[in-house]
Amino acid sequence: MDTILEMRGISKSFPGVKALDNVNLRVERGEIHALVGENGAGKSTLMKILSGVHPKGDFEGEVIFEGEPAAFHGIADSERAGIIIIHQELALVPLLSIAENIFLGNEITRRGIIDWPETFAQTELLLAKVGLRESPAARVDSLGVGKQQLVEIAKALSKDVKLLILDEPTAALQENDSDKLLALLLELKSHGITSILISHKLSEVGRVADTITVLRDGATVSTIDCRTAPPSEERIIRDMVGRDMAHRYPERSPRIGDVLLEVSDWNVWHPLHADRQVIKGGNLRVAAGEVVGIAGLMGSGRTEFAMSLFGRSYGRNISGTVRLAGEPVDVSTVRRAVDNGIAYVTEDRKALGLVLDEDVRRNITLTNLAGVSKNGVIDDTAERAAAEEYRRALGIRTPSVFQKVVNLSGGNQQKVVLSKWLFAGPRVLILDEPTRGIDVGAKFEIYSIINRLADEGKGVILISSEMPELLGMCDRIYVMDEGEIIGELAAAEASQEKIMSMIVRG
Repeated sequence: MDTILEMRGISKSFPGVKALDNVNLRVERGEIHALVGENGAGKSTLMKILSGVHPKGDFEGEVIFEGEPAAFHGIADSERAGIIIIHQELALVPLLSIAENIFLGNEITRRGIIDWPETFAQTELLLAKVGLRESPAARVDSLGVGKQQLVEIAKALSKDVKLLILDEPTAALQENDSDKLLALLLELKSHGITSILISHKLSEVGRVADTITVLRDGATVSTIDCRTAPPSEERIIRDMVGRDMAHRYPERSPRIGDVLLEVSDWNVWHPLHADRQVIKGGNLRVAAGEVVGIAGLMGSGRTEFAMSLFGRSYGRNISGTVRLAGEPVDVSTVRRAVDNGIAYVTEDRKALGLVLDEDVRRNITLTNLAGVSKNGVIDDTAERAAAEEYRRALGIRTPSVFQKVVNLSGGNQQKVVLSKWLFAGPRVLILDEPTRGIDVGAKFEIYSIINRLADEGKGVILISSEMPELLGMCDRIYVMDEGEIIGELAAAEASQEKIMSMIVRG
């Protein structure tokens, strides 16, 4: 075997946390090597060491690339060696063209001036390699997330990539775009390009990976050769979480009460295009103690429905009726929606759910400052006590409630978001993709929290692109398509086939 990368005895510590402890990783040339583990297992830290974000001297251990010791002091050093990393948060400039993004910082020049004809010609060749037919002059903000991922890969190919690292590349993609991206990885492999794939989607890992390395709590647990005998998902999960997970979803005996939330004839128009109706006559009800799912493809209107309901955070010319426990309530602003007992956990926790540069304590108390104040002044002792209570109750893994949330894993960030809204004392929680980008172990913990909320008599609306999640967690499921609620299924009769059939038939 021809080894392109070897990382030996890698250890890395942050204040109060040992992120990596004697990790070993070997990657063969031309393979797709998957790196899996729970949030906080150390996957991203390991890749930041490889790409020079954490420079030589800032960690213990040795990095060998193409048979030579590597001493990267920044991303520019690793890129010169042929190592390119594509982060989950894409590093494209939205207002620039595809061509400008691909060659940004690596411009094709002639006598010190950018050679635009050659830049556009090279961009067309690169786009053809990744299967994009867009014009090189098209602005990046006109592309969907799936196509933006392909632009990132085209950018990597422009730099003569030898080792391509992809961090959760399909986390925000719908199924068709995910399939295209995985097919492209296999195509790149056929041309000799080595890839390291970080992913929580074990079904995708199983489809493309030649080798899987599992990290747990900052240490290497196992390395699995998929070419000799494809491993079961159960085996990978056991290595990731250190225990068997025979049941992906915690058991619950529903105790469903009276109707708590009722939405009638809900209509929403697009905020910019006045003639485009986004939600059309939506009707929905949620009972106390019930978990109700909303299924639908990307663009079906699920998030728009939720955001418009939560204080009209989306849309214009909104009409319809909202009742809580049979009484009409005003949800025309976020403050009024919260005061009337409605909470919304956004699908984008980093941009919309958290103040990343603030600590855990401040994020948890943000929605209910009155609950930790005296005479309009925040009581530091009460604020800390409240944060500590939710830290314990939801199992937030952090050295301190004074830790900035930007330093937490995705699963723990999501628990902070949930804590923030639970502290507001809601009666109904709308959870929009609550487990996106979260590993299976953390997912189970989030599911357990959802069940606990239902058992306390709260109403829960669960929006998810993962149909097994809806089927495993919900008592009823509404199906949306093109802004309409087109059907409703009880848990006992619901299946992926029935849901997709309803969507296809419209």
